[in-house]
Amino acid sequence: MELNDMVIVSVDDHICEPSTMFDNQLSGELLASAPKLRTDENGTDYWEYQGHIRGLIGLNAVVGRPFEEYGMEPTSFDQLREGCYDVHARIDDMDANGIAASMCFGNSIGFDGQTFHKAPDKTLALRHLQAWNDWHYDEWCMAYPGRFIPLAILPTWDIDATVAEIKRCAAKGFRAVSMNENPTVQGLPSIHNDYWNPFFAAVADCDMTVALHIGSGNPAPHASMETPIEAWISTMPLSVAQGLADWLQLEELHRYPDMRIAISEGSIGWVPYFMERADFSNWRHAAWTHSRFRDLKPSEMVRRHFLHCFLWDEYGLKNLVEIGEDNVAYEVDYPHSDAIWPDAPEHLWRQCRYLTDAQIDKVTHGNALRWFRHDALFEHNRREDMTVGALRARAAAKGVDTSPKSSGGSHHLDVERPVTSGDIMAMMKSHAERRAAKVAVPAS
Repeated sequence: MELNDMVIVSVDDHICEPSTMFDNQLSGELLASAPKLRTDENGTDYWEYQGHIRGLIGLNAVVGRPFEEYGMEPTSFDQLREGCYDVHARIDDMDANGIAASMCFGNSIGFDGQTFHKAPDKTLALRHLQAWNDWHYDEWCMAYPGRFIPLAILPTWDIDATVAEIKRCAAKGFRAVSMNENPTVQGLPSIHNDYWNPFFAAVADCDMTVALHIGSGNPAPHASMETPIEAWISTMPLSVAQGLADWLQLEELHRYPDMRIAISEGSIGWVPYFMERADFSNWRHAAWTHSRFRDLKPSEMVRRHFLHCFLWDEYGLKNLVEIGEDNVAYEVDYPHSDAIWPDAPEHLWRQCRYLTDAQIDKVTHGNALRWFRHDALFEHNRREDMTVGALRARAAAKGVDTSPKSSGGSHHLDVERPVTSGDIMAMMKSHAERRAAKVAVPAS
């Protein structure tokens, strides 16, 4: 196999939702009361919904910018690559990066639909959440059949509505749902509470994969406000271990042997030790903890139920056999600051040099298509047209420009020392306070 022969599926990307996303899904009062993109007097865009303000966009959308301009900018849509919010431009950027298919989490509504969870009027929130799912499927994913893996969000504040939405989305064509890894941060019961029994039953009945995105429930810890921000960024993937440990203890994993859970953006290098530690803990403590692990060890349950997703983890690929070659999938994270674009294939190919051709096929696309039940990629597209070489040739023929583009520069902090966690939090707080103090006007 050569680099250009790879078929690459990214199971973690994001959408900076456009201001028009509800225009074809809603009308009248439902459209008028839907989340709105607004602009303050300083030209900063933000989303407003039922009194809640969500900022735009910062490190969530810096793809294509020079590294020197990274920071808490950009703050408006005119500073972004069109592929962040326009599906046609996104396909161009995917082609230029050799990406055959992508699963996209939301940005403005949160990875797990946080915007709707925080809304006081839950009747409206449910209807708007459903409209987001319909927009995501009808106007984003189905604009290019097979090129996107549909991913639904859920109204988990109402378990009956959640079950109904799972069934509605499954009938529509979804095979994956996004959920907060730790719903207690939303004021909901823990995943071990009977409240969730109907959710797990519906997921099993509808053959859905549950995607848990890093940072949705268990934020990465940082030592202090004076800690350089690079320390925080370095340890972010490791925060996922807390969520994996919690979900591994689910009774439902024993009840539903085919349940599939994807750990999004958590990487893989730490997973072998986690499995070893879980087995050790079970061996030493099962006699008094009333452990559920009897017939299968924790490490065996990890391999049976969890997909681990990486974007840059050569160490993990060196130890693929310890993780399980059927349990690893690739992600680009476009358009976030970690996103490797437009040269993901080169970096992935280098990391895969330890693997056989069969293992490369699994890690680059086979596992993703199987875990997310995404047969649509090759149902709607010829395999030979989805290779890195074929997609890049298409992008080149269209003249897709991948050169770095300055978007006006980032407002760097006027400090000579390393930027700290406290600096970033202060910037975010300042932006939020400024937006709240201004009289908002609709964005153009």
